[in-house]
Amino acid sequence: MAEPPAPLSGQDVGSFAYLTIKDRIPQILTKVIDTLHRHKNEFFEKHGEEGMEAEKKAISLLSRLRNELQTDKPIVPLVEKFADTDVWNQYLDYQQSLVKEGDGRPSWFHSPWLFVECYMYRRIHEAIIQSPPIDDFDVFKESKDQNFFESQQSIIALCTHLQQLVRTADDLEENQLKNELSKLLQISLWGNRCDLSISGGESSSQKSDLLNSLEDLKPFILVNDLDQLWSLLSKYKKAGGDPSVLRVDIVLDNSGFELVTDLVLADFLLSSKLATEIHFHGKAIPWFVSDTTIHDFNWLIEQMKSSNHRWMSKCGADWQKYINTGRWAYHDHMFWTLPHAYCAMPQVAPDLHAELQKAHLILFKGDLNYRKLTGDRRWEFTVPFHQALSGFHPAPLCSIRTLKAEVQVGLQPGQAEQLSAAEPRWLTSGQYGVLQFHALL
Repeated sequence: MAEPPAPLSGQDVGSFAYLTIKDRIPQILTKVIDTLHRHKNEFFEKHGEEGMEAEKKAISLLSRLRNELQTDKPIVPLVEKFADTDVWNQYLDYQQSLVKEGDGRPSWFHSPWLFVECYMYRRIHEAIIQSPPIDDFDVFKESKDQNFFESQQSIIALCTHLQQLVRTADDLEENQLKNELSKLLQISLWGNRCDLSISGGESSSQKSDLLNSLEDLKPFILVNDLDQLWSLLSKYKKAGGDPSVLRVDIVLDNSGFELVTDLVLADFLLSSKLATEIHFHGKAIPWFVSDTTIHDFNWLIEQMKSSNHRWMSKCGADWQKYINTGRWAYHDHMFWTLPHAYCAMPQVAPDLHAELQKAHLILFKGDLNYRKLTGDRRWEFTVPFHQALSGFHPAPLCSIRTLKAEVQVGLQPGQAEQLSAAEPRWLTSGQYGVLQFHALL
C-alpha cells in the first residue's frame, strides 16, 4: 500500500494551518488570560490570597506558552503529572524522532498542525491544574454558556418540532420517517457551524430557525450519504428485536446549540425506535474552546429542565429520564484529547476501541473528529473516505461535519476545482458540510 500523504502543517505559509498557529491560537490564548483576569475577584472571594496567587501563576504560565508559540520555540514536554502526561510525552518523543538530524526538537510551525493545536489546549489545561486552588476552573465555560443562551429562540423552535414529532412517531410511514431523520441529521450538521475555536472564541450562536433553512442549505452538502445511513438503521428496525439492543454512539463536538441538535437527534432515534440506546462520548477536559465535557452535558440538561418554555422543559425532563433509565449514557475517555489519529486507537486506547465496537452505528460530529479520522493529511480530494480512515473501522460510521480545515476526501472528480473557482475559502469557511458514511462491505 502506498505511503499516506504528509500531515497538514504550519510550515506551509499562507495555509489555514499556518494562519491558525500565527493568529487564531494566540488570540484564543489572549482571551483565556483575559478570562482569568476578569475572575480574580471571584477567586479572591472563594480562596482569599491563595486564589489571587493561583490566578497570577496561571496567567504567567499561559503568557509563557503564548511567547513560545509566537517565537516558534521547540515544543517542550508536559511537566505536571496527569493521567495522560506520559502518553503525551511519548508522542512528543515520536515527533522528535521524525525531525531531521540537526534540526533539534519539533517546533510550533514545523510540526503537524493537529499535534500542535491539541498540544496548545493541553498546555492550557496544564497551566490551570498547576495552579491550585483554581485547578478545576473551566476557562471556556462562559463562552459555552453564552452560546446556549444566545441561541434560545432556535432551541425553542427545535424542541417544539421534536415534541410534535415524538407524539406522532409511531404513526409515521417509512418514507416520512426517513424524511424526518434526514431533517434532524441536517440540523445536527448545520449546528456544527456554532464553533468557538474557529471563531477565535467570538460569539457563534444560532439566531435563526434552522428548520426553515434546510432546503436552501442542501446545495452546500458536498457528500450526502443519507441513503446508506437510512438503509442501515431501517434494516435493523425491520429485523424487529434482532438485535434486541440497537446502539448508536455519538462522538460529540461543541456544547451549546450544537449539543442541543445532537440530543434532539438522539431523542428522535429512540422515539422512532431506530435505536434502543444512545452512547455519547465527550471530552474529559475543557477542549478546543467549546467542546462538550460532562459538566456542559449535565448543565445543559439542567437548563432545559428549568426553562419556562413548555416544550424546552419537556425535552429536558425526557432527557434526564433517558439518563436515569440507562437509555442514554455519557462516557469520556482520555483518548479524545490526545493528538493521535483514530487509526491509532486500537493500540493507544484498546478499551475505547472495544467499547465503540459494540455500536451498530457511530456518528462523529464536527471538524476535529474528521481531521482525526483522516489523520489530518494532504489527501487528494477524490481519495475514498475508507482509504483515508487508514483501517479505522470499529463499526459502521458517519462523519457529520462542516468544513473548517484543509482536509476533505471522497469528492467527485472536478468537484473541488469547481468549488475553488466559485468560493476560494470553501474548505475552511464552515459554509459547506458532509454526511459521509462508511460501512465494511
